[in-house]
Amino acid sequence: MRFLCDQMLGTLAKWLRILGYDVYFANNLEDDEDILRRAEEEERVIITRDKYLVMRAKRRRIKVIEIESKDLDEQLKIVTSFFPIDRDAVLSRCSICNSLLVEIDKNEVKGKVPDRVYEIHDEFWYCKNCKKIYWKGSHWNKMKEKIDNLS
Repeated sequence: MRFLCDQMLGTLAKWLRILGYDVYFANNLEDDEDILRRAEEEERVIITRDKYLVMRAKRRRIKVIEIESKDLDEQLKIVTSFFPIDRDAVLSRCSICNSLLVEIDKNEVKGKVPDRVYEIHDEFWYCKNCKKIYWKGSHWNKMKEKIDNLS
């Protein structure tokens, strides 16, 4: 599933990417018309808190999920109730730029991650677009707990 989150939902966009969803995050230069056009052209479901944008999307028969809560966990539950998590896709996208991650050999990250991280981890993923390196660090257990609570 492909989503488009408007500017009010940056944290949700990041978390949906962590969960493996393809999420375009609208920047502050894009107006409603830009968002609607992109959603149509790229066949994306709009996720927004903007009631006016919801009405405009529905008029144009663009799929839209209206988010009323400001609570991230509630927002995630709403989206995943419509589009369940594919556990195989979790951690497959860069949380920053949305690109697909690729596995990278441990030897290739030496000197590019903290020494302690290099010593205790064997699996690493890399974003070819923004050059970020990922691993299942101490934050992974908290992330996994959040994901388990959504399922």
